[in-house]
Amino acid sequence: MDQVPRERLHHGPGDGWVQCACGQRHWGLVGAAGLLVVRRRAGAPPAVLLQHRAAWSDRGSTWAVPGGALQPGETAVDGALREAHEEAGVAPESVGIRSEHVLAHPDWSYTTVIADELVHVEAVVTDAESIELRWVPADEVPALPLHPAFADAWPTLLARISDGAA
Repeated sequence: MDQVPRERLHHGPGDGWVQCACGQRHWGLVGAAGLLVVRRRAGAPPAVLLQHRAAWSDRGSTWAVPGGALQPGETAVDGALREAHEEAGVAPESVGIRSEHVLAHPDWSYTTVIADELVHVEAVVTDAESIELRWVPADEVPALPLHPAFADAWPTLLARISDGAA
């Protein structure tokens, strides 16, 4: 993995690696969370906002949702909203939270917070953690080189956003 660039702006007490009993190393001392924003338009399949992750990041150059380490005392929803704002310029008031999907490991967890776009979200790269942000039709997501954990969760997430019940 490449070294994190100096221009990385956000660093907090929850940032760091956890060596999990599952045998893997995970980012976020108290867990991590990301925001899966869903755009629904009449006559079109749902689209989701995805982040092309910087090459230097964990599993870099893959696609996933904007997200990252939770800070001590922060809820998964608050952390996901903060991360999406920091990395993609998504204003918290522009989305409506629908549900959460938790990937639980022995010593760590990742929560995908599912949200609907309430007003138009014009995502922009706002820090060094993103190469690109893109609205991707849900049925085209598997064609991208996905972060392995996101790829594993995608069938469950797709089912939850496709039925509208998230």
